Amino acid sequence: MKPNFLRPSLLLLIALFIFNCKNENKNQSIEEVIVEVEEVIEEPSNVIDIVTRSMEFQSVDTIPTGWNTFKYQNLSNETHFFLMDKYPEGKSVENTLTDVAPVFEEGMDLINKGKAEEGFAAFGKLPAWFGEIIFSGGSGLIAPKHTAITTLKLDPGYYIMECYVKMPNGKFHTSMGMAKPIIVINEDSGNSPPEETVNITLSGEEGITYDKPITNGKHVFSVYVKDQKQHENFMQHDINLVKLDKNASEDALEAWMDWSDPKGLITPVPEGVTFLGGVNDMPAGSTGYFTVDLQSGKYAFISEVPNTKSKNLFKVFEVTN
Repeated sequence: MKPNFLRPSLLLLIALFIFNCKNENKNQSIEEVIVEVEEVIEEPSNVIDIVTRSMEFQSVDTIPTGWNTFKYQNLSNETHFFLMDKYPEGKSVENTLTDVAPVFEEGMDLINKGKAEEGFAAFGKLPAWFGEIIFSGGSGLIAPKHTAITTLKLDPGYYIMECYVKMPNGKFHTSMGMAKPIIVINEDSGNSPPEETVNITLSGEEGITYDKPITNGKHVFSVYVKDQKQHENFMQHDINLVKLDKNASEDALEAWMDWSDPKGLITPVPEGVTFLGGVNDMPAGSTGYFTVDLQSGKYAFISEVPNTKSKNLFKVFEVTN
């Protein structure tokens, strides 16, 4: 439920340099001293934990404003994500269940029956206040038994943490229990953003770009949203990191990322595809961060919108040792 009209660090990550050098005995001849430098990215020691075991978010109910790092452990058997929806004043999760979820169910049922025009028309029944929701980031898609580390800056307010991946029968996870209220209190966390290793710029006009080659090992990716807009399926662009096995089809992945297709964003994911997190959609001018440990292999960055390749929102790259 993330289309714009539809849709719905507690510590710095510090790069440390470890210097190993040997001092030779003064009585011995002077030999060349080799200094080895290794970049190490520490895991945050104080994070907001989120756990999914089935169709739920287990986490705290309140968090401070400002920068927060979320550790999302997907212990379930399905791919999930979390998105932070900042609700307008006076609206709550009860309104989600009574005013929003039924409309999505009706529209998606029609789309699944091949009645796309009627399905999109049904979304017109969404309440006017739904357009006031601010989608404020979250993790990218994360595979079963994997963990996503995401850092966001949040304003005070009432949020709904949600996942709207679809079950095999086409029902949104939101309707199955993955809609949890989170209160961001007006008390600053005192945290700063992590130190990035690679800067990504996300743009609906220019696509996905980054400032240096991506190597193996741990990375903190910063994601700057240069601009934001609705795409053909009313989605805003986000970024998801994907590991592609040899049998993975890029065409199948691109099609799957379009929720408005009856087979899109639905369990199971395409064969050979493993989602590793990212940053969910945010307003223009926002920056979010995600941390991953990359091994050698084939990867891609991709947005959750249609026709990603033609928009430069599907970038395939290789990581080598």
